[in-house]
Amino acid sequence: MIEVIGTDAGAPATLPAAQRELLLQASLVAAPQRLHGPLLALFGPSLPALVATDALEACLEQLQRCTPQQPVVVLASGDPLWFGIGRQLLQRIEPAQLRFHPAPSSLQLAFARIGRPWQDAAWISLHGREPEALAARLQQRPPALAVLTDPGQGGAEAVRCLLRASGLEASYGLWLCERLGHPEERVQRLDPADPLPADLDPLNLVLLVAEPPPPPSAAELPLFGLPDGVFLQHTDRPGLMTKREVRIQLLADLDLPATGVLWDVGAGVGSVGLEALRLRPGLRLWALEQRGGSAALIRANAERLGVQPAGVLEAKAPEALAELPDPDRVLLGGGGRQRGALLAALLPRLRPGGVLVVPLATVEALAELRPALEQAGLRVSVSQHQAWRGAPLADGTRLTPLNPVLVLRGQRPGA
Repeated sequence: MIEVIGTDAGAPATLPAAQRELLLQASLVAAPQRLHGPLLALFGPSLPALVATDALEACLEQLQRCTPQQPVVVLASGDPLWFGIGRQLLQRIEPAQLRFHPAPSSLQLAFARIGRPWQDAAWISLHGREPEALAARLQQRPPALAVLTDPGQGGAEAVRCLLRASGLEASYGLWLCERLGHPEERVQRLDPADPLPADLDPLNLVLLVAEPPPPPSAAELPLFGLPDGVFLQHTDRPGLMTKREVRIQLLADLDLPATGVLWDVGAGVGSVGLEALRLRPGLRLWALEQRGGSAALIRANAERLGVQPAGVLEAKAPEALAELPDPDRVLLGGGGRQRGALLAALLPRLRPGGVLVVPLATVEALAELRPALEQAGLRVSVSQHQAWRGAPLADGTRLTPLNPVLVLRGQRPGA
């Protein structure tokens, strides 16, 4: 039997008594090179054969040659079956020959240190992976995200750069956790302007914990293209908002007039309609979203941006459209499979010279909706937009794609 023992960073001194006894009885110990010194101090002259798990292939070959009577111990960090050596062992050695003794994983220890429940947390490993995987995960706005860093891929600094490039620096608290479980462990929260420690330990991970961004200063906000992190979002539906690059295009396609009525149907968190009000304060915005709690969230975002919608309705379209004034501009961002029925209800209401803009994710939806605009006599145009955001690499920058968006635009003749 090969005993695979999970450890914290203080091993072997911090091993429980039963596992320490297994270690002392071993004739062969496989462990990371950094533990060989402490193992020598523990065993003294009775030191068993040592093999370094850092040289994984040679280590696995030696473990495969062990006889059934030979007591063997493998020391691994945390839970050996969670991003650990356990998977490689199971690929090369019969499961019946392996017995696992997990210690708390680095993920568990990290959340324990900051005192936060972690049942809703996500995690991602950057070991041997390009950091663009983290960029894609951040687009989903997880409530908490543990990042297992890889110094060879930029480490903790790459995480900070990606967070900044995603426009979410103000939406997440960043915790740097080093040497977890070691007597000299260090856990600290870093503000965006704080430098990384000069003596940063390679044994580290980063926790990103979502938190409400501070109210923005109107003087510091750009005129156009607000960062995604400015907007509050639903904690149970993070990431469901129009990204900055797409929002800019939609606002341009709406060709906003100085005055008039703007409908934002399927408003989500209100990002497009509220930014439209910043650009054209004389517009009257009616935001409609059927998801529970959306009206309060849109109003909160309006207050943060210093704008005042004419109305925010938490109701289902097309029924709720009957109580709204006829629009000069319409953004149809929701509706799903009911978009056809929504178009049938709102197209007769669109005023002369009015503009309708519909962002779409699929060509099938475009094929379904375009004929309705043409049959209603609108001048129709179609465009497709793809944006990329820079993701840092160890030696430069790699572009990470956002989801492509089709934009269907129709304008009614006359003015």
